[in-house]
Amino acid sequence: MKKIIALVASALMFFALLGSLGFETTKAEVQLSTNKETKTVRTHAGTVEDLLNDQGIKVEPHDALSHNLNDTITSGMNIDYQSAKQITVKVDGNTQQYYTTADTVQQLFKAEGISIKERDKVSHEQASSLKDGMEIQVQKAFKVALNDGGETSEIWTTANTVNDFLKQQAISLNELDRLKQKESASLSKDQNEVTITRVEKVTDVVEETVDYAVVKRNDKSLAKGKEKVVQNGEEGQVVKQYEVTLENGEEVDRKLVKEESKKDSKDKIVAIGTKVQQVQSSQPQISRSNSSSGVQKTLYMHATAYTAYCAGCSGVTSTGINLRANPNQKVIAVDPNVIPLGSKVWVEGYGYAIAGDQGSAIKGNRIDLFMSSKSAANSFGRRNVQVKVYGK
Repeated sequence: MKKIIALVASALMFFALLGSLGFETTKAEVQLSTNKETKTVRTHAGTVEDLLNDQGIKVEPHDALSHNLNDTITSGMNIDYQSAKQITVKVDGNTQQYYTTADTVQQLFKAEGISIKERDKVSHEQASSLKDGMEIQVQKAFKVALNDGGETSEIWTTANTVNDFLKQQAISLNELDRLKQKESASLSKDQNEVTITRVEKVTDVVEETVDYAVVKRNDKSLAKGKEKVVQNGEEGQVVKQYEVTLENGEEVDRKLVKEESKKDSKDKIVAIGTKVQQVQSSQPQISRSNSSSGVQKTLYMHATAYTAYCAGCSGVTSTGINLRANPNQKVIAVDPNVIPLGSKVWVEGYGYAIAGDQGSAIKGNRIDLFMSSKSAANSFGRRNVQVKVYGK
């Protein structure tokens, strides 16, 4: 009896082993590649989906799979499955999420149509491997209009502030230079100007001539109306040191800081004759002629000269004569109480004229002669002259 039981048990074990060997030999051999590994799998799964489920793999919409899920499993099949990675890309602060099976940053940009220039700033190298949950920062370059000391240019940059831009471009500011924008001011494609005023102070040494003065002295030994140069004038020289401020190479300010005399000027001395030839001893200053000569009276007066462009002058006399429009007109200013306005006169050294003007300083025995130029007026100076007064 024991022998029969042993034979039955041995037979059952044999058939079980034979069945197991037959089950194993019916499995399909498949090569499965994933993000992590590539391995050979023996399976009785009927479809690709069944195989992946057996491997604990759930296929999401963004994942990459070499076959359809309902494809039938066959021996020797190569199945490639890549799970998608979630990547965040921020371009100039704008955030976008992507699900991708790309391996590198460059592949992601190409697949998603993200245009990157060499001048742009990217937080990761183009060849960097993508990892699930990675965040990539992108700063797009923009043009900055730079005015550096009057020289303008356009420069591509990703700098966030004016200070960052200056550092990027290795632009340094001297102590006196001025920056139009604050260093902390933000830069963007909408705020993209940087203006630098270059300021420097230099010393300028100038030699200038000093005009000599003309000194006139009365000389009673010289006939009235005559002049004689007693001493010739000589110009002097002075050295002036200026502090000059330049902005972008242009002078904007000049200050005198030092002045030294190199050579003193020498006055020109002119003797003015005062010796008067008396016409009549009983009338040393005023004589009346007969009516046939037309001269109503002869005066000896102190004369000065003026122009139509003197300080406070309008160029039009008190009687309405426009001296600027008539520079050759002979006109004298008088005290109307001495010489009536409108009178015709003859002035020694000046000629025939009209008493057509008056002035607050012209009182009594004084007259002022109109000259067409300042040099002529200065040359005339001050002198005593004979004046003949005619009727109007």
